[in-house]
Amino acid sequence: AEARKRLSSYPHEFSGGMRQRVMIAMAIANTPDILIADEPTTALDVTIQAQILELLDEIKQKTNSSIILITHDLGVVAKYVDRVMVMYAGKPVEFSTVDNIFYRPMHPYTLGLMASIARLDEEKKEQLKPISGSPPSLIDLPEGCTFKNRCDFCEDNCANGVPPLKEIEDGHFVACYRVEDILKNRIERKNKD
Repeated sequence: AEARKRLSSYPHEFSGGMRQRVMIAMAIANTPDILIADEPTTALDVTIQAQILELLDEIKQKTNSSIILITHDLGVVAKYVDRVMVMYAGKPVEFSTVDNIFYRPMHPYTLGLMASIARLDEEKKEQLKPISGSPPSLIDLPEGCTFKNRCDFCEDNCANGVPPLKEIEDGHFVACYRVEDILKNRIERKNKD
């Protein structure tokens, strides 16, 4: 009954949450195999955000479709996705399961992201660490690895072209020339603890 009343309404007569629901309805009307949701909860209050994300999750379960969720909200990523592609300056830098990204990150940017968020599951309270520097201009990207100017592991060879995504472990892909050294350093650091 409510939908019939809204058929002749103008977009400005809808709330932000209603507009998002209408967009989702339009997107799924033809039951697509893949739905791309680009920041579907931006500018919505927390309650409406949760409703929209639950709706997307329900659609995924009922239709067996895939959803590509583009978001900066790591809480949303942790709760609603299976696999994650981390992007930096428009380039993929790491791809794996959500658990690997959150608990076994390998790319320096992903390591920096994870070190900059508060975790409730840690016994000792460590200070959050910001990523040094600023992101590059997308119209004037640096030669080589786009993260090299902010990277703690940067070496000369990082300027020798964009590193390709390489499978480091089963289903865990990383675009970094130094990933083996980073993993070795992590193991050495663990042994010291």
